[in-house]
Amino acid sequence: MGRGFVPEEFDPTKWENVEPIVSGLLERELSCSSCLEGLIADSSELAEHVSEAGALLYIAMTCDTENEEKRRSFLDFAGNVRPKLSEFSDALNRRIVEHPSVGDLPRRYDLMLRGMRTDVEIFRKENIPLGVRQTELVTESQAINGAMTVEFDGEERTFPQMRSYLESNDRQQREAAWTAMAQRRMEDSERLSEIFDELVSIRHQMAVNSGFDSYTHYMFKAMHRFDYTIEDCLEFHQSVETVCMPLVAQINRERCEGLGIGQLKPWDVNEKSGSGPDVHGREPLRPFETVDEMVEKLSEMFHEISKDLGGKFDKLVEMDTLDLDTRKGKAPGGYQYYLEKSRVPFIFMNAAGLQGDLETMIHEAGHAFHSLYCGHLDLIDERDYPIEFAEVASMSMELLTQPWWDKFYESDEADRARRTHLEGVVFLLPWIATIDSFQHWIYANPGHSREEREEVWLSIRDRFGSEMDWTGQTDFREVSWQQQGHLFGVPFYYIEYGIAQLGSLQLWKTQMSDPQKALDDYANAMSLGNTRTLPDLFSAADLNLGFDEGHFLSLLGTVEEALAELPA
Repeated sequence: MGRGFVPEEFDPTKWENVEPIVSGLLERELSCSSCLEGLIADSSELAEHVSEAGALLYIAMTCDTENEEKRRSFLDFAGNVRPKLSEFSDALNRRIVEHPSVGDLPRRYDLMLRGMRTDVEIFRKENIPLGVRQTELVTESQAINGAMTVEFDGEERTFPQMRSYLESNDRQQREAAWTAMAQRRMEDSERLSEIFDELVSIRHQMAVNSGFDSYTHYMFKAMHRFDYTIEDCLEFHQSVETVCMPLVAQINRERCEGLGIGQLKPWDVNEKSGSGPDVHGREPLRPFETVDEMVEKLSEMFHEISKDLGGKFDKLVEMDTLDLDTRKGKAPGGYQYYLEKSRVPFIFMNAAGLQGDLETMIHEAGHAFHSLYCGHLDLIDERDYPIEFAEVASMSMELLTQPWWDKFYESDEADRARRTHLEGVVFLLPWIATIDSFQHWIYANPGHSREEREEVWLSIRDRFGSEMDWTGQTDFREVSWQQQGHLFGVPFYYIEYGIAQLGSLQLWKTQMSDPQKALDDYANAMSLGNTRTLPDLFSAADLNLGFDEGHFLSLLGTVEEALAELPA
């Protein structure tokens, strides 16, 4: 925990409060390696305060995107405090990595120093205002999406609320719901395209400023992707095409037969999640009526899985850091944000009572467990685990909890939920390849036209998408990439889900033969935080980090076997 270097009542949202502390750190006498350790510890404590202040402003804004004051507060912090902190971080990193005693630091700091040296290599002062503009544009895109509602079935409804209509057994109702949402998206598609055009331009400029020929190469450095390459990502895309696409086609054939239709339309299946109406005409799965009921049953479930996870979940509830209901003006999606100073995870989502909502909550709970497992580590850098492994924590939790889903359903419905989820895994991998492949093309061709972008997007969709009839909906299909917020807000963050899904499937295989070993491997690896390389974190959970076709075949084969054993 903090060493008391930073005053407890410190408000880091104002630069005048931060500046004296920053100056003190940069001017401190450093004569030995233990002085460097003290500097690292004190700057870590400052970073905890600043990170938490930024987190709380972001949370407030996403919970209420229509509140101008909350949006202004977040943008003020992003525009006035973060840019100055970027300069400070660079100066601090340089002081540490260039100090004569840096070689005397214990091995504990090796990974941290590798990251610092990389950050020093790519930092350019002229990128700071570009980063501020980027944040403004991303915030605008979130506000546009948060404001999207449609008049449907006699009421104004948010997009998360509309999802239930997309699982309706009435095909005309599904079509009406899907079309209403697509038309609403089209109203803002021009502005979202303009935002994206500017983001691509800004990002390419940042890369050029830092001495890279493309934003792709810049981001692999900036995201500290030390343990896999652009070529590995392309191999991942190829493996998905070879191994997953035949499975997707098979599931879709069965769907057409079950629904009694010759060809799928976009309202018959969600291409990202694989969700849609039940092929036997049963009512959509409804695991809970209210958020309180979901939370109560999840607590029971986690306690049955293990005392450890049960206690951790109850801690989340007791700390009152959950905002789970959907409502107008709330940003879409779900996330877990760790409050670094308080060591408390916050969970945000938009629950509307669907099976997908239950999976989202379990997913975000996995992230929160990860944060709690490594909360004992002293330095913020040691707790800042790689994204690829963060998603192992969350995606594994979805699979590891499957045997306990009877808590939410009668047994036949629980099997339906398990089947839906495993089919979702099969659909998600091609969607990951779609988004990652699209980003690789976008940033390799930053001067592209809108027409070229549409053409490439459609060709990627043909490669990794479900075969379906888009007659009358081609305008929407051409800009349907806009639905994926990561493209705007967190560029290049998507392949991580694929890497992690392959890790989580391995942990799930372990559970089948030795449930306790799976839980122990999970806890062991998650408690390491960011103190090991990505391959070593995978090894700590007894997992392999791989992208090749053989690796995919072995894991997707297990999914196929499990699907064959579950009733349709």
